[in-house]
Amino acid sequence: MLSAMPRSTGWCALPYHLILHVFSLLVMVFNPAVAYSGEQPLTLSEALSRAMAQNPSLQVFDLRLEALAGGRFTADQSPALETGLEVENFLGSDNLQGVDGAEYTVSLSSVLELGDKRRARVNVVESRYGLMEAERRAETLDVLGRVTQLFVATLALQEKLQLAAEAVSLAGATHEIIAQRATRGATPEAEVLRARAALIQSQIEQSRLQAEFVNRKMALASLWGDTNPDFKLLEGDLFQFGSSDGFEALYQRVNDSPAIQVYASEQRIREAEIQLARSQSESDIRWEVGIRRFEEQDDTAFIAGFSVPLFAGRRNSGEVRAAQAARNEVGYRRQDTLLRLHSRLFEAYHLRQQSIEAVERIRSQMLPDLSEALTQTRDAYESGRYSYVEWTAAQRELLAAQMALVDAATTALLNQALIEQLTAQPLASIPSANPQIQDSSHATN
Repeated sequence: MLSAMPRSTGWCALPYHLILHVFSLLVMVFNPAVAYSGEQPLTLSEALSRAMAQNPSLQVFDLRLEALAGGRFTADQSPALETGLEVENFLGSDNLQGVDGAEYTVSLSSVLELGDKRRARVNVVESRYGLMEAERRAETLDVLGRVTQLFVATLALQEKLQLAAEAVSLAGATHEIIAQRATRGATPEAEVLRARAALIQSQIEQSRLQAEFVNRKMALASLWGDTNPDFKLLEGDLFQFGSSDGFEALYQRVNDSPAIQVYASEQRIREAEIQLARSQSESDIRWEVGIRRFEEQDDTAFIAGFSVPLFAGRRNSGEVRAAQAARNEVGYRRQDTLLRLHSRLFEAYHLRQQSIEAVERIRSQMLPDLSEALTQTRDAYESGRYSYVEWTAAQRELLAAQMALVDAATTALLNQALIEQLTAQPLASIPSANPQIQDSSHATN
């Protein structure tokens, strides 16, 4: 039997605001083995929790931060002390044969850094911590966005599977009615054959959707590292959208999103690199002290010395200019990203609005009209006033409208998920649907 109205099974809004506020805590405390019973339908919140805890692309950030910690330790080191041994005037000729005339020098040397180079090196590494955290937040939103979109697409496929099952049931009932009429001589045998072919076609379509549903579940489970999904069904409501601010208000949020904050962090890195390059313009002093032994006179003496590179500032001016150019480039790349985000947000916002309007019109106008038309067409067929072609056409039109309703709702939610990902904030808090408050299913044969 075909349902003129969709079913509601529960949906929870994507909690990006909570995820961002407790981002660091979630990454550290989520147990990799998230407790979940495969007997229960999978909800969006459970899918998001699993992805946060187990997605491989998020796990690498802990290792990257550990590498930065090692880099900071290295950057904070003072120049190394060097020890040396130098031997002169030995193994020569005449008076310098052997080692009787040799001179031995044992020295200790190092570099005295000027220009606060050590602090500048540490600042560069420390500024990379901020960039790494911003990249982690951006990657987290990207992963959660992919989970949400795939969850919505799989939930839509699950809804279409239910419609396909009803289509098979209707095709079977239609074939039975026509076969009975053919037995009484009220219908040609050719209509029985066509009804049976229609039944087979609906069964084939149901099998295709079932195979695609299995593939989608596998793809969804792979986002948290599973290769064998332990859930059978999804739980959610395709037909709750909530409210939304205007486009300009949404776009203002983009400036505070992780995708843009990455550039602010990178800007700080470039500023630190400029300071490091400028510190290299200060010449370091290389010093050396030691003891020299004269074998021929059986005497010893202390030695000391220092050296300073000349024109270090002029020679390093190119590095400073290169660092400044890299800093200025960040601003232009930020502007380019904002323009592209503006375009994506504009398209997603209007697609969502148009899809929600389409859902309302299909539910309030098309489905009631087509349901009533199907009822009247069947009555007319049984009374001999309409043909088999007209009856099956009415069935196909109603099924197509129901499929179009699912597609429109899916498009609205997919673009809603994209808007939330771009703005890093939820559009609205949508409560789970109450299973006791269901849309009335208007069913007819």
